[in-house]
Amino acid sequence: MKKIIVIVCLTAISFVGFAQEDEEKQGSVIQTYTPSILLKKGQWDIKWFNNLYTETKDLFGPGGTKQSIPRNTFFTSTVDIFTGVSNNNSFNIGLLLEFRSNVIGGRDALDVLKFDGQRGSARSGFTSFAPAIKFNPIKNVGNFTIQTALHIPLIDNEVEDGVFLDQKGFILQNRFFYDYSFAGGDWQLFSELNTEFNFGKKIERDGNGVQTDGSFANNSVRLTPGLFLSYFPSSKFTILALVQHSQLIDAGNNFSQNFTALGGGLKYQLTDVLNIETLYTNFVRGNDTGLGQTFNIGLRALF
Repeated sequence: MKKIIVIVCLTAISFVGFAQEDEEKQGSVIQTYTPSILLKKGQWDIKWFNNLYTETKDLFGPGGTKQSIPRNTFFTSTVDIFTGVSNNNSFNIGLLLEFRSNVIGGRDALDVLKFDGQRGSARSGFTSFAPAIKFNPIKNVGNFTIQTALHIPLIDNEVEDGVFLDQKGFILQNRFFYDYSFAGGDWQLFSELNTEFNFGKKIERDGNGVQTDGSFANNSVRLTPGLFLSYFPSSKFTILALVQHSQLIDAGNNFSQNFTALGGGLKYQLTDVLNIETLYTNFVRGNDTGLGQTFNIGLRALF
């Protein structure tokens, strides 16, 4: 995994010197190329994003009450690769890759980066990949796009030795993006609706109640709307605030959940090609979920 991370990072940085001088001057990448905007033919967009979620409280107590628990930490690292393929800038294709590392039972949060696979407390590995397309359904509204991806699982079991790694099921994901820039260009509002249909086998358990097959979320729908408000002190620097809500509608396994998260972050344009972002979120409420917080950092190269 460390070698792959280094290769991805060096690949992104290596394109810094190849930014075209005749590129249209429409502001920095972080201002112009929001997730709502499609790439031109021949352009590439590579994003490496890392999310660390850690919790010491959840809402799985009797009757859904809040309770303290030994620390659990879940690390997700994704690489999203997209390129423009149409002459009229209306269609992109891509590939999404996901790696996870989870530790439970009171281990330190940063133990997820040890990738030690300690039995009963840690698991890690590549968990899914997804071919994806991105398109503009309304030609007169260029800043409204839809991203469709089919996530294909790479794991044999969701839970092994009591440690959950990831969903074992296919996910058909549709993400709807729209952004609006206010007069003057200092403020920008970005909105997203993420919809996921999870399908596959229902949970199967052995005589001891241990999960042996299927997924906790199969035959369910998850809806996750979000709003992001950005302020640009300069064209290369962004301060943002966000609110997200996620609702898992009856999974067919007698399980549903929801949570709401608030947070904020920063983005900075390092070069004409490369930018960096950091985000923090806090799960402020929910049902049948953890009450933790996330720490995020990402690199994006667009050329």
